[in-house]
Amino acid sequence: MERVLVVDVETTGQSTLNGGRVIEIGAVLVDGGEAVAEFGTLISVAAPIHYGAERVHGISAVMLQGQPEPREVWLNFLDFAGDIPLVAHNYNFDRGFILHELGLLGFGLPNDWHCTLRLARKLLPQLENHRLATVATALLGEIPADCRLHRALGDARLTAKAWVELQKRR
Repeated sequence: MERVLVVDVETTGQSTLNGGRVIEIGAVLVDGGEAVAEFGTLISVAAPIHYGAERVHGISAVMLQGQPEPREVWLNFLDFAGDIPLVAHNYNFDRGFILHELGLLGFGLPNDWHCTLRLARKLLPQLENHRLATVATALLGEIPADCRLHRALGDARLTAKAWVELQKRR
């Protein structure tokens, strides 16, 4: 199995066009079908958190106080990611926010991307929907205890587990 870095972000809102920012990133390095390393942190940004976003992930402005600044986080993320292919569930969302954040700092990210949502739609067309929790439950039987939904590292862990299972079905 290919070595990949599975990523997920939590944000202040639904779109960078409306000033949305990344306030949490989680990443799980998968090598040979096993999670071998993790990266995760909240990010202190000067942007209001939309009420609807906070209701989903539960991250408040108070929780961001004292957390690392974007430049520190994104430099560490780039170092962690290297040139490894990236995986996300609905990668258009995560990729768009990550590239936006890196662009604000003058950085790019040339890594290849893969999408578990697209792969699940292809391999599991019978599912009623292809949300991460639905796909993971179909593949794993249940959501593992270490995979807290709607938090970046928890969702990255769950996406990593789903990715490994989807690869077995290709």
